[in-house]
Order: sequence, then structure tokens, then C-alpha cells
Amino acid sequence: MGSFLSSQNISKEELEMALNKAKQIASSAPVVVFSKTYCGYCKRVKDLLRQLSASFKVIELDEEGDGGHIQAALAEWTGQNTVPNVFIGGKHIGGCDSVLEKHRANQLVPLLNDAGAIANNSAQL
Repeated sequence: MGSFLSSQNISKEELEMALNKAKQIASSAPVVVFSKTYCGYCKRVKDLLRQLSASFKVIELDEEGDGGHIQAALAEWTGQNTVPNVFIGGKHIGGCDSVLEKHRANQLVPLLNDAGAIANNSAQL
């Protein structure tokens, strides 16, 4: 991870500010997807959440002025430096593969229900 952070040219103070912001955002909605607009894996996760009628917040890091800093902070916090970086109920779930695996194992909808992201239990996809 050090190489990722050093490639971002980010100070400890900037990293700490970005980490605080990332943690606040991650707990600000039942589901938060840190994403990039051009990322196919991000689109796949967002499409799945829409199919499940889940409410979720998307932070497009490539559209945020401090998106690089937030991504560096997420890498430091979660150990994952790629997007999508998904949180459900304030807990780190992982990326696209993790979300799809939870869905295949019938674990995603219960997580979304527990977090209050699905209004009813009719999501069967």
C-alpha cells in the first residue's frame, strides 16, 4: 500500500482528513458505493443494486476534487485500493467480486434488508 500512497503525493494530514471524510460518507447511507464513472465493475455493482431496488449513495471519485485522496484513504482503511469499494450498513463489503459472490450465496439481500436499503422483502433477483 505504501507505493500507492507515495504515488498519490499525499501528506499525513491530507490522508487523515480524507480518511475522516471517507468514514463519514461510508456511514451516511445504508449502502455507499465509492466508484468511478468509467469503471465497468462499478457499473455492474450499481446495476445489481438497482435491480434489487436498493437505495444507495454513489461517490464518483473521478468527479470529486479530493477523489484521489479519498481513494488513498480507503486503501489505507480497508486494504482495497480499487473501485468499486462498497459499504453496507457502514461495514466494508469489498469490491465487485465480493458483492457478486454475496449475491450468488443469497447473502446480499439479507445484508441490504438489515441495513434498511430495501423497502420490502420482494427483491428476488
